[in-house]
Amino acid sequence: MKIKLLSALAVALMFGACNQKDDQAAKIQALEEKIAQLENSNTAVTPVNAQAATSADPSTLGGFEFKEMEYDFGNINEGQVVEHVFNFTNNGQAPLVISNITASCGCTSPDWTKSPVMPGEEGFVKVVFNSTAKSGAQAPTVTIQANTNPTVTRLRMKGSVTPKLAGAQAPAGPLKK
Repeated sequence: MKIKLLSALAVALMFGACNQKDDQAAKIQALEEKIAQLENSNTAVTPVNAQAATSADPSTLGGFEFKEMEYDFGNINEGQVVEHVFNFTNNGQAPLVISNITASCGCTSPDWTKSPVMPGEEGFVKVVFNSTAKSGAQAPTVTIQANTNPTVTRLRMKGSVTPKLAGAQAPAGPLKK
């Protein structure tokens, strides 16, 4: 009786193993077919972790309309300070709010309209460039972050700085007596 039971169990296991192999083969075949379909189709597959990009609502955006985006200060002598005001009009549908302005270097300092600029009204960005310890061609920029599209706008000053004469500079290093 035990032998018959063991034989029946062995036969059942063999059929189960065969069925598992058949199931695996069917699953592999199904996966290969899906891969072939994806390779032959021209549709893009969106990754699971991708973020959806939506267009910004124009009624929530301000808009810069600068009279000029670049100011040429020409030739100046080292040590001179150049100041220029870039005026703009908000041509957007919402109050324009400048959240931050950064300068490209320590020689440039910006100031701007801090309060929201209503549609149709004007605002300003003032840029001050200090040419101390600068010489040659210069192109300082300020980067504006605001509720506009695009969110970043750059203004630029450009010009040339003539270095001080060598005789006018303080001596470099100790003097021999």
